[in-house]
Amino acid sequence: MKRTILAIISAVTGIAFASGQDNDKAQDPEAATLRTQSIDEVLQSISINNPELQSLVKDTEAAQLQLKTENMLEDPTVEYSSFYSPNVTGQSGSELVVSQGFDFPTIYAAKHRQNKFSSESLNSGLEAERRRILLDAKTLCLDIIMYRQLGELLGLQADIAEDMLGLYEKRYSTGDATALELNKIKMEMMNVATKVADNNAALATAGNSLSAMNGNAGISFDADFYPLVEEISDPQAAIEEYMSGSASILAAESAASAAQKQVSLNRQDWIPKFEIGYRRNTAIREAENGFIVGGSIPIFSNHRKVRMAKAQSASAVNQLAMIKSQSLAQARSFISDIRETKAALEAYDEPLMRETLDLLRQAVEGGQISVIEYFVEATNIYSSLSDCITLQNRWQKLMAQLYINRL
Repeated sequence: MKRTILAIISAVTGIAFASGQDNDKAQDPEAATLRTQSIDEVLQSISINNPELQSLVKDTEAAQLQLKTENMLEDPTVEYSSFYSPNVTGQSGSELVVSQGFDFPTIYAAKHRQNKFSSESLNSGLEAERRRILLDAKTLCLDIIMYRQLGELLGLQADIAEDMLGLYEKRYSTGDATALELNKIKMEMMNVATKVADNNAALATAGNSLSAMNGNAGISFDADFYPLVEEISDPQAAIEEYMSGSASILAAESAASAAQKQVSLNRQDWIPKFEIGYRRNTAIREAENGFIVGGSIPIFSNHRKVRMAKAQSASAVNQLAMIKSQSLAQARSFISDIRETKAALEAYDEPLMRETLDLLRQAVEGGQISVIEYFVEATNIYSSLSDCITLQNRWQKLMAQLYINRL
């Protein structure tokens, strides 16, 4: 029940945290560990090393290449025929046909414009995913800061309880304290030890998750304080920034434009496809050369394509309207939650609570109050300080969500 117990618990969980962050570095000696107190540096590293983001980049690249291949000329065809006759020894004749099919030139221009919007939609979708991943990483960083602040508070609580244990052991030996008071202090130390272990475990888990997001490259985020964040002076401007910079909205807008271009493209599908080529026929004594000009009339293949494209375009427009509506609701919700959380934070007076803890400690040491009375009051103060730390973390997360477009 001494300081040694808490030290061992803290050391073991601390080792687990450090081991989780450095385990992959040990497996790969060349991997350099990033040690920083800057969230921006962490996010920059994750934007480079995150496996999910790397996969999304390649998927987007493949999809854009697929768009380009869909707007290219058809492959040329080459046919060769050999003819035989019972009256002729060997080959009596042959035929060579080389042809190239293509769409009307306006079709390629329309597809190019549609592919441009589709490519922009893919890029915006990738940007939305990138911001989501970085927001998750920033949330982990904010949680790590919170766990360290809670750890500092628990450490203070443990130190005070240990000092009081030493004091009351002396009083108990002289008959100035009861066994109940002594046991109350020991139970308090057990509770604090459990909270320390849980907090350190959560800290280790957050650190391991952050390293995993960094592609298992070593990363050690050592900050124990939050970065400065500007207050919201104009809520409407903040909402407009959230809406205008939303990558999800931009992706939906480009997708709607691409769907509208598909309607225009399908309306041109009545234009026949063309084919030109070269033809050579040979006989026993002579050869003939000529050209091939032909086409295919889309009588059946264009059936109801325009109606289908219009339905898809209407769906894309409705999807855009839904995303805009949801984004606006989210922005307003963030603003409201930020206001409420800020108001709750301002109700806490942390210096006053810490001063009260010191006064309570002096009172119990001076015999003015019993140790049981001390713990009743101190427990409420520790709970309030913990709530204050949690609220600060919530406020930081809400601000990060509101300004996600800045990531």
